[in-house]
Amino acid sequence: MSYPLRQLRPVVLILLSTFGIVASIAFRFASLPAASSYVLAGCIVVTLLSLAVDVVAGLRAGEFGLDFLAAVAMASALWFGENLAGAIVAVMYAGGQFLEAYAYHRADEGMSDLLAKIPRTARRLRGEDIEEVSVETIAPEDIILVRCGDVVTADGILQSKIALLNQALLTGEALPARLVRGSEVMSGTVNLGDAVEIRVLRSAKDSAYAGIVNLVEAGKRSKAKLVRLADRYALAFLSLALAIAAASAIVSGDLHRVVAVLVVATPCPLILAVPVALAAGTSKAARQGILVKGSGPLEALAAASVVVFDKTGTLTLGEPVVTQIDGPEDPDEVLRLAASLDQASAHVAAVALLKEARRRHLRLSRPSEVVERPGAGITGLVDGQRISVGSENYVERQEGVAPGGPNASTALRATVMINGKVAGVITMEDRLRSDARATIDRLRTLGIKRLVLASGDERSIAAAVASTLSLGAVKARLSPADKVAVIKEERAGGSVLMVGDGVNDAPALAAADVGMAIGSQNLAAAAQAADIVLVRDSLRGIVDAITTARRARNIALQSVLAGMGLSILAMIAAGLGYLPPVAGAMLQEVIDVAVIMNALRALH
Repeated sequence: MSYPLRQLRPVVLILLSTFGIVASIAFRFASLPAASSYVLAGCIVVTLLSLAVDVVAGLRAGEFGLDFLAAVAMASALWFGENLAGAIVAVMYAGGQFLEAYAYHRADEGMSDLLAKIPRTARRLRGEDIEEVSVETIAPEDIILVRCGDVVTADGILQSKIALLNQALLTGEALPARLVRGSEVMSGTVNLGDAVEIRVLRSAKDSAYAGIVNLVEAGKRSKAKLVRLADRYALAFLSLALAIAAASAIVSGDLHRVVAVLVVATPCPLILAVPVALAAGTSKAARQGILVKGSGPLEALAAASVVVFDKTGTLTLGEPVVTQIDGPEDPDEVLRLAASLDQASAHVAAVALLKEARRRHLRLSRPSEVVERPGAGITGLVDGQRISVGSENYVERQEGVAPGGPNASTALRATVMINGKVAGVITMEDRLRSDARATIDRLRTLGIKRLVLASGDERSIAAAVASTLSLGAVKARLSPADKVAVIKEERAGGSVLMVGDGVNDAPALAAADVGMAIGSQNLAAAAQAADIVLVRDSLRGIVDAITTARRARNIALQSVLAGMGLSILAMIAAGLGYLPPVAGAMLQEVIDVAVIMNALRALH
């Protein structure tokens, strides 16, 4: 296993201090006490110089940590001639730094895998030639060749007949996905089968994999509020340690007790247990398909007590399906004519009609003289007949009649006119996700106090969804700015988690205490607005994310309180004369190692 460069300095300090202690013992046996003392003193001085660099850098950054207390302990040991105790503190300090670096290395492994697999080049087809080019030069409409074992460099459409792809890096799914020609392929997937050709939809920097990388890099720059709070513990802890040391020296008249107290009051890795636990939680979340921008959002998620949901694409699938066709004409013929006309439209209802027509194996005709009013309806000629498909208001204006049909408040209805007469009404419904109800129930079990639906849909549709899921409140017909206002309003009831699709909910995701985007199709956009992205297209990730965040936070707090409590007890024992400096230094090292290892539990 390889380790990052940040671990090299602590390793050198550990080896140096350990060598000094061993050499000191050898000099003692050789009846050379002066040489023994000088060797230990040299080790302490070298470690102190290294520690001073960290202390000064921290002070310049406005941070005050327990590294300063470690420096005071080593300096006092050197001053009072307790060189062996000082050398043990040096080993402990370097060991704590090594454990911190190792812990971050372990906690970061899940996300580092993403960065390690970033493709740097791609094979672009130009006529009969295949050229290897930098991924930055790949543009939409380029055709790229992806060989067996290659990582797909950009989102695109499969041009080959079939492809076998491993999507585990993006979705966590262990089983490979079998895609057919015309399917969308996400960047970051690995080709497990024969070489395939893909027509690029988005450049590499705008693709799904780039969105994940953005999350990873943002996470590396993030620092949690809890970490800053833990840093502030250092000043109070230092004050308490100095007070106990001074009191013990004054009462006993033995200045050496100052060294004993300060040695056991040197939990350098102790406060580091907080970022280690949170980083470990972030790594665990990544393995669950939950990408978090560092420990700050993870802590905010743990504190969330209000959840605001978008509707379309979040609680619902975002893909309407045909559920009913009513009217005087043959349903299949009504659908065939409507779907034929809607081949010229990109509206979500048109996509649903086309999908249903293909499912029924209906023969579609080519439309002509098509005129579309975006968001309202479409008119044109199909097989020599004038066809209109759209909302009630649209067809009333087009044909001067009012269509009938079922009243479905949760559904989208498309009225079909043939040569000026109502032929049928096609009802489509954006169905709830299969796991929506279970997720809402589980959130209540977790203690979420308030669940709110914030939707841009009509109130009747939004209210029907809210009623089905028993949500606490519903806000409808909202613009993006209105959703931000809802977030601010709900913040009065506690920390707010906003769950949306990562694109049109971007302002609300950014305004919330923590924003979570769901789905694998909008990762690049979501990475800019959301704090957390659920790569797996499932609501279950919300529950998993909150559970992981709370466990990581609890472990972090356990580590801080347990470690500081044990250190305080050791300080009192040292101040009363029951714990000499050398034994105290060894005990404190045991405490520090135990606390760091406890923080690593958040990985599992």
